[in-house]
Amino acid sequence: MTASEARARAKAHPDWNIFISYTNEEGNGPAVAVKDLVHVKGTVTTGGGVVLPKEIDKEDAPVVARLRAHNCVMVGKVNLHEFAYGLTSINPHYGTVHNPKAPGHVAGGSSGGSAAAVAADLCDWAIGTDTGGSIRNPAAMCGVTGFKPTVGTVSTEGVIPLSTTLDTIGPLAHDVIQAAGALAMMCDVQHLVPAAPRPLSSFRLAIPSPEWVGELDAEVSAVWQRVSAGLPAIALPDRLRMANVSLAIMFREAYEYHRRWIEADSSRYGTDVLATLMRGKDVTQADYDRAQEELLAVRRETEEAMQDVDAMLVPATAIAPPLVTASSLEMREPLSRFTRPFNVTGQPVYALPYPTTGLPIGVQAVGHFGHDADLVPAAWALERAWAGRE
Repeated sequence: MTASEARARAKAHPDWNIFISYTNEEGNGPAVAVKDLVHVKGTVTTGGGVVLPKEIDKEDAPVVARLRAHNCVMVGKVNLHEFAYGLTSINPHYGTVHNPKAPGHVAGGSSGGSAAAVAADLCDWAIGTDTGGSIRNPAAMCGVTGFKPTVGTVSTEGVIPLSTTLDTIGPLAHDVIQAAGALAMMCDVQHLVPAAPRPLSSFRLAIPSPEWVGELDAEVSAVWQRVSAGLPAIALPDRLRMANVSLAIMFREAYEYHRRWIEADSSRYGTDVLATLMRGKDVTQADYDRAQEELLAVRRETEEAMQDVDAMLVPATAIAPPLVTASSLEMREPLSRFTRPFNVTGQPVYALPYPTTGLPIGVQAVGHFGHDADLVPAAWALERAWAGRE
């Protein structure tokens, strides 16, 4: 679709709260929706909040500049959980993002607008960011495909940070190959798109041990039983240990970035985001330094655990998309339980929609650090097998 067609579709549904603003860009290249953390020349980058100065961006972020070199056209800036610090995209300033695949349920976050724009066909594909699951969670909630590449693959320059250690940029798209092609344009990496599919049987797949996965709700459990049947289990580092590393780093780095605006006027933040930001005050320098050391250890241990497999399958979330009226606090852990650990390890991860007749359910395919291209054919084989195309 053209950018004009995408904008027309989006503007026909203002109550969906998917876009915060639009560009006037024209062109026949891919129409891309941009998470409103990323600077796009000629737009105001809000971060999904109201504390930043309303200044028009004079330059594109490098990721946007790379896309323009591939003839991509930016449609506009999409909504998100305020400052990327949440998993629902219930935004007090710009409205709750509508979930096109599950109306009345959360779109996920923090890249909820990006996932919803793809799910509603308001763009060809979208840019998201992922610090604790912010690409994979909304992809699962909205029934689309998300690709979190190896940390550092895509430049985060010109993007409002949440955690400079953990932040990752990647695409949300309709399928595995479209996501791989989008990522290739975002980072100018060659050979990400395979020439032809391979059978699923040619890949060595594994799952985490049952105790690592833990309790799932009925909808996710039914899918997981089908997906995991017959696959060998491997022993990963303790999941709570991995989560604590992530939280210590993220809490500290997010608070330090936002401290000046919090001290100037904390009332301009949403209640849930402010409460989470303030947790960073309690993370000492010693806590932060230990977490950085643990991060390296966890990465090494996870790679060692996966050395004999091509990819590992993990649920994307522990629960199906909750209602927008559910408690945000109660949603946080089950929505990030299986995504947060792989921001610590930094590995590339696809979030794939599993075909269901009910609410959208996602499954992660985890690859090896720095080997994003090797994960693509495995994810493609899973997608084809689940769709009965193999």
